Amino acid sequence: MKLQGKVALITGAGSGFGRATAMLFAREGASIVAVDKNIDAANETAALIRKEKGLATPVQADVSVAADCEKMVKVAVDTYGKLDVLHNNAAIPMTACPVDKIEEDVWDRVIAVNLKSVYLAYKAAIPVMRKGNGGSIINTSSVSGVKVRPGGGVYAVSKAALTYFTKLLALEAAPYKIRVNSISPVASETPLLMGLLNEEQKKDMDATRKAFLSTIPMGRFIVPEDIAMAALYLASDDSFMVTGLDMLVDGGRAI
Repeated sequence: MKLQGKVALITGAGSGFGRATAMLFAREGASIVAVDKNIDAANETAALIRKEKGLATPVQADVSVAADCEKMVKVAVDTYGKLDVLHNNAAIPMTACPVDKIEEDVWDRVIAVNLKSVYLAYKAAIPVMRKGNGGSIINTSSVSGVKVRPGGGVYAVSKAALTYFTKLLALEAAPYKIRVNSISPVASETPLLMGLLNEEQKKDMDATRKAFLSTIPMGRFIVPEDIAMAALYLASDDSFMVTGLDMLVDGGRAI
């Protein structure tokens, strides 16, 4: 098993990419700290892992709040004694619209959850991770931060900044044998996708779905397991010399 004996903290673990990754990591031997703002969702993920005889501890946290980030890291250390993998996966969407139509509170909230949270989690986790024998930090970015399109708004801005921030952290963490990489998915039929659509797009979901698919050369949406497999590679020792990478899992959309 690729993660035997490791402790992995995953934010946004209550659904979608986060749940699929938490379950795969557990199957590969990791002890999981399943973090989500929705504690019921975190509990469900932990229960699914335990049903498969894995180890999992649910934590309720708002990752845009420093005290909550400190709490989730403390739970990892108090429960399992260390932290080897930090997967900053939690994010919120923003309905596609022109920049001049974005409300200021929406801008601030998206930046706080999608970008500031990674700074807060890193700040809380890095003192613990430095005490280990290396580790891995994985940030869920987005192809929208790579391929510029009208309407991407603050969601795309937050993800583009996150990809750059990942590279900065990679350099700063490298002396401690801690790798920092990001994954940039294309659209997936998860709850987050619906949050990216405006009302006009939601009126005819068949047409909207076809329009999205027409931009993906591989011809299908990704599924959460696609991201989980990419995250597994980046979390495992298979990627020991890989850092500062933004791994596109986008079926060719960004080409």
